[in-house]
Amino acid sequence: MVTLHSDHRLLYKANKLQIMDFEFEEFDSPEDIFIAMSTMAPPMKNVLPINSYKGYVFSIIPLTPASGNSYLMIYVKGKLDGKLLEFDMNLKKFKNVETAERSDKIYFVVLTPKSNTIADAAIKALEKKSI
Repeated sequence: MVTLHSDHRLLYKANKLQIMDFEFEEFDSPEDIFIAMSTMAPPMKNVLPINSYKGYVFSIIPLTPASGNSYLMIYVKGKLDGKLLEFDMNLKKFKNVETAERSDKIYFVVLTPKSNTIADAAIKALEKKSI
């Protein structure tokens, strides 16, 4: 299941007011996010970042790279443990691994930042929409 939402947020960057537009795409499981990200990744790129932060597993993708004002947050509520996950798209399963060894698998580096202002703004907009 995929759910789309949209909202605007203001962030201050170097004393400049910047309008941030967020679109949201909700998935049922981390595996579904991994499939979506795997299909969006450039060919031959088999290591991708994924965030586990404040009760969400997500990736924030710039929709307007030139201006940096519009973002898509693909997410599922939950948490990921581990630092490196090996994902098998055919089996729709992932597991913790120590190294990225196989070219036929997609690997996700789990990022768990202490602070992330763009993610904070996106989560705030998402939770406001969910009420």
